Order: sequence, then structure tokens, then C-alpha cells
Amino acid sequence: MSSSPAHPLSTSSILEAAKAQVRRFGETKTNMVDIGRALGVSHAALYRLFRSKSAIMDAIVDEAMRDEEALAAAHIEADGPAAERLLAMLLNLHRRKRERFVGDREIHDLYRRILVERPDMIAAYAERMTTLIARLIAQAVERGEWKVDDIDIASGVVRDAVTGYIHPAFVAQLIVADAPIETMLGATVATLSRAFRAGMDYRPPA
Repeated sequence: MSSSPAHPLSTSSILEAAKAQVRRFGETKTNMVDIGRALGVSHAALYRLFRSKSAIMDAIVDEAMRDEEALAAAHIEADGPAAERLLAMLLNLHRRKRERFVGDREIHDLYRRILVERPDMIAAYAERMTTLIARLIAQAVERGEWKVDDIDIASGVVRDAVTGYIHPAFVAQLIVADAPIETMLGATVATLSRAFRAGMDYRPPA
């Protein structure tokens, strides 16, 4: 086995090779030796960039999370009413999760496992996504579309209300049940939007 791969070894090339191995053999049967062999290097070379197989698996899921974050962020500066942009954002996130479950099951299963075993990663992801939702709500308030007295609380409410449509485990259950997911998501966003348009005052009663 050559110690000089055809292309320079990088985190990106390692992740691509690892994903190919996971898709072919599953996460549990994927190991550092196989990843290194696919890249034409000794598995020892991988440790210069990743401390373990677990670190590579975490990085694959983090890459997917960052992709979803970029997908959501594209709707923040888009044109159109806040309600339409929020629905489009959430539909795109749901569709990305659906694509993974239907067409990339091994990566979906890896993502789903990380949700359980790495709460720190999930908390950071949830915080970033909630921040994006808060930015959208703040825009709507500034433009007079919605009336919300506490944007942080409102963004948390939206996050909690739509988790069932974008959490991998729930998405899998809804797809298997053949639920009208996009219709359900549309109704949820319509309800939230109408509440925000009417005005939400989260201050406790005097």
C-alpha cells in the first residue's frame, strides 16, 4: 500500500471515503483500515487529522448539520413574507431529512444514532437553528408583519412545534406511517404565523 495517495489527504477526502464505506458496509462494519485502504494510505495516516473512527463519524454528521444550517440560512435574506419563508425553510429541511431516510439510509441511521449519543452536538445544532428562526422572527417584527414581545421565546416555540417534522427519528416514523407530512407542517406554520400576526405577549399576567 502506498503512503502517498494520488490526492493530498484532507479532512474532506477522509470524510468522503468514510461515507462511501458507511454506505456500502454500514457504520459498525466500517473501520479505519478500510477508510485508509480506500484512500490508498495506511490507516495510521488518518490519525493525523482524526483521533478515532468515532471522530470521523461525528464529523460526517456535523457536515450534514452544517449543510442543513446553510439550507435554512438561505431563507433568512430571501424575499417574501416571513410566513412563506419560514414554511419554505422548514419544508426544505424536512425534504433533506426525507431524502436521507429514503435514499441514504446508512447516513440517516448514523445521524440518528449521534442524536442519542452526542447531546452536546445536538444542543449546538439546535442553538444555531433556533438563532436562524429568531432572525426571521425579528425581521417580521421589524417589518410589522408579526407582533411578538419576546423573540427568544417565540423562536423556541417554533423550534419545538416543528421538531417532529425534521428530527430524523420522527421523520422516519411519519414516512413509514404514510402521514401527510407537508400538509401537517403547513398547518402548523399557518397556526404559528396567525398567532404571531395577531400578537403574542409572553409576559406573565400582572
